[in-house]
Amino acid sequence: MRTGFRISSLVPSGLVFDGVSDSEDSVILAVRSEATEAQCPLCTTASRRIHSRYIRHVADLPSAGRKVRLRLLTRRFTCEVPHCRRRIFSERFGEDIVPLRRRRTARLEYIVHHLGLALGGRPAASFAKRLMLPVSNDTLLRVVRRRAAMPTDPLLVVGIDDWAFRRNHRYGTIVCDLERRRIVTLLPDRETATVRAWLSKHPAINIVSRDRGGGYGEAAAKALPNAIQVADRWHLMENASAAFLDAVRRSMNRIRTAIGATTINPELLTCAEKLRYQGYLQRQDSHASITALVSDGVPLKEIVRRTGHSRNLVRQISRGGGTDMFRTRQSTLDGHLPFLDAQWSGGCRNGAELWRRLKGQGFKGSLRVVAEWTTRRRRTRLSAINNCRRSPPPGR
Repeated sequence: MRTGFRISSLVPSGLVFDGVSDSEDSVILAVRSEATEAQCPLCTTASRRIHSRYIRHVADLPSAGRKVRLRLLTRRFTCEVPHCRRRIFSERFGEDIVPLRRRRTARLEYIVHHLGLALGGRPAASFAKRLMLPVSNDTLLRVVRRRAAMPTDPLLVVGIDDWAFRRNHRYGTIVCDLERRRIVTLLPDRETATVRAWLSKHPAINIVSRDRGGGYGEAAAKALPNAIQVADRWHLMENASAAFLDAVRRSMNRIRTAIGATTINPELLTCAEKLRYQGYLQRQDSHASITALVSDGVPLKEIVRRTGHSRNLVRQISRGGGTDMFRTRQSTLDGHLPFLDAQWSGGCRNGAELWRRLKGQGFKGSLRVVAEWTTRRRRTRLSAINNCRRSPPPGR
């Protein structure tokens, strides 16, 4: 019995079938829109003037155990309205055929959505693979979230902070619903008037979480005088850590004196550490000269002119900041130092031999690291011997 089945019946309604081709695991259908014109998404004016064409690849429901993909010919139209800002736009196929910016047809999206609702993420992804609908668990969850009905309850707890459209150039304001953990809106700037105007449209807000700056606080106080303002946890931790590091940095000289780490022997440093130590000494000299000028009452502008340093650095040092410390780099040998000391005390003084023995202990570093350690130990031993020879004999 002849059934009258046609390949064109696999194409969603609203599209015209042009041809078919096969690949290893799928059937590719060439389709296009049957409409002769398209509406501009900005001014909704119909246009027949075609600018160009491009190809979209859209997944569709499988057929006979094989995946079906649509090779969708998409046209770009030119908007002929003079005052419209959207000069060129792509045609839309409708939310019931191919939704905007989707890689699946509407009917396939419907199946994926119900799989995600019924089974969740990983189980639905495993079952969809058996149905010839290869989608990941993240995709399933995204579809469920996207198609979920947004709650219409009024905003009660919001978080406000700035964010960058383009870092160091343009900043805006982001407003989040902290109860539902979602973004509410993005404001075009960080101005107090803009934030105040938006908050005034939501009088039900009773808690505003913000940074510790004054701009958002002033806007919230004027727009919602009865709302409670709290500092968000991230800014509290950031400010607390910055204050702690600043306090430690200011007291670093006294800390080093207390632990006995103020004296550094440059002869025992590696080549890289010597370069860093020279830069440290230069910074210390600059800080000392600026501190002396500040104590003499020289204005900051004059200190900048005399020393050639930036005004920001001079201001920072004049306020007690800008302290520096010299730290030796962390070494991969730190966990193997007891073994190395034991081998050194046992008479093994060859760097290559020590490296081979360390490799047997699971060491993954290079020979150069062990050679630098042995060189430093020899220099320490020679320095101690020279100091003993230079000391005067007792009784003189």
